[in-house]
Amino acid sequence: MAMTAQEKADAKAEKKYYKKHRNQYRLKPGDIVFSIINYTVFTVFTVICIFPFYYLFINTISDNELVQRGLINFFPRGIHFDNYRRLLSVGDLFTSVIVTLARTIIGTALMVAASGFVGYLVTQKQMWKRSLWYRFIIVTMYFNAGIIPWYMNMSMLGLTNHFAAYILPGIIAPYNIILVKTYIESSIPGELEESAKLDGAGTMKIFMTLIAPLSKPILATIAIFGAVGNWNSFQDSLILMQSAPKLYTLQHRLYIYLNTASNLAALMSAGSTSGISDSIIQNVLNGKVIKYTISMVTIIPILCVYPFMQRYFEKGIMLGAVKG
Repeated sequence: MAMTAQEKADAKAEKKYYKKHRNQYRLKPGDIVFSIINYTVFTVFTVICIFPFYYLFINTISDNELVQRGLINFFPRGIHFDNYRRLLSVGDLFTSVIVTLARTIIGTALMVAASGFVGYLVTQKQMWKRSLWYRFIIVTMYFNAGIIPWYMNMSMLGLTNHFAAYILPGIIAPYNIILVKTYIESSIPGELEESAKLDGAGTMKIFMTLIAPLSKPILATIAIFGAVGNWNSFQDSLILMQSAPKLYTLQHRLYIYLNTASNLAALMSAGSTSGISDSIIQNVLNGKVIKYTISMVTIIPILCVYPFMQRYFEKGIMLGAVKG
């Protein structure tokens, strides 16, 4: 297609401008050296961060005997997926996954909603005794009665062997409230809220239609914190669900499987295999391999979710740290 007169003139002007300023765009030797060093350092750092996950994965799909002898370092050998298939045979594993997913989704959603709204409320100067309530929330970060009083409290509230024990205690998260409060004060102009109030909007409507949409970065950040915490939670299931195996979390179930396999492996090493069927003996993983496999199973969901939340996570952390 032939160029128009205007396009020719623009191309000529652009070429003339480039010739006049080309020295400004020419990289100096120092800039080239700096770029090489910069990219090298970041490439090495990236490899260092990724390699532990890669190392775990190749050890879970390699020959178990070679893994036990420490011969798998950079490339898998004797590839198989029996380790993952054996985990699928763990009793009530599917139920544990459902319980963990439910507590992660429900617990995280309620925590984000509560932290966001409470964080917004403590920024309101007209709130009755605002400083007192804010300090009352913050002080819980520094004082902890311990596991035994915590268990007694949960027992008296009727939360032992109950799914609500996974949800209710984590709804109010003081640290997340601080992050939301700081973000709102440092990133959202007060004039927007005043304008909404002049239009007749109430506190809840302002939060839902104005504050929450503008606070997506920090809400996504605390959502990551909550999701990771709920997914990896183990102690509450171990202590509170002793009489409710159907409510065991994935971490708790895999912990039981790890102990069982380790004990069977110890018996096999000692030659005490009487009373243990051949099928069970054949399905026992050595200690190192089972730890690697369980680690991969628990890490994979977080690795899949985090890339989609990373941009919100970085922005929320940076903006939430501007003002204290």
